[in-house]
Amino acid sequence: MGVEPIPGEPAAVAACGDERALVVADFHAGIEAGLRRDGVELPDHAPDRRDSLVDLVARERPDRLAFLGDLGHAIGDPGREERAELLALFGALPADLPVTLVKGNHDGDLESLLDRVDQSVAVTPGHGVRIGDVGFAHGHTWPSPDVLRAGVVCVAHEHPVVRLEDEVGGARVERVWLRGDLNPDPFREFHESDLEIDAELVVCPAYSDLSGGTWVNVEGQEFLAPFLPDGLDDGEAYLLNGTRLGNYRRV
Repeated sequence: MGVEPIPGEPAAVAACGDERALVVADFHAGIEAGLRRDGVELPDHAPDRRDSLVDLVARERPDRLAFLGDLGHAIGDPGREERAELLALFGALPADLPVTLVKGNHDGDLESLLDRVDQSVAVTPGHGVRIGDVGFAHGHTWPSPDVLRAGVVCVAHEHPVVRLEDEVGGARVERVWLRGDLNPDPFREFHESDLEIDAELVVCPAYSDLSGGTWVNVEGQEFLAPFLPDGLDDGEAYLLNGTRLGNYRRV
């Protein structure tokens, strides 16, 4: 099974040994407060984010919930709105659901907050963790050798989107999944090691639709992850509804 996106949702289910994990990337709790500080006024979408994820958990009934970083939005200490949103989220999730958080560059000091929730939360560094034959990393830094030895490596941070144009010049931006063979060369060079790597690389869309993203099919756009695009061989893009768009560079 590996990692299978849930049709219509910015989330996936991963077969991690004896566990089924619900995989969510870039939740960005409290993002509206951060945008307000930048002069952008938006309604509070926190209840919608919470309810949609709680509904997904109820529907998929995973053995574990895996956040691929940027669960929160503040780079430093989380603010009042972010703390309130996260406490409400964990309060609405099943208390017996184990959670893994691979820390992202926006997660700041979440450990003190997560100590207050009922769930068992394992917090790992951004270079990731391997559960079964699936490796998870955020993507703002290089995945660890152990993560790279997995059969499937899932990363976030990039918020991949495509710009789609119609025949009359109209355009829209859609979140996408990127999937393809992981090119081992840049990872071996970084780790200065002849690692045995034979993996699929999955770049997950952001759960939050307010967080922007990299327009992967627009020439001149720079990637955020230090190993992209070189680390993804002939990657293909898929819309959230499952539509296969083909090679992301030619969409």
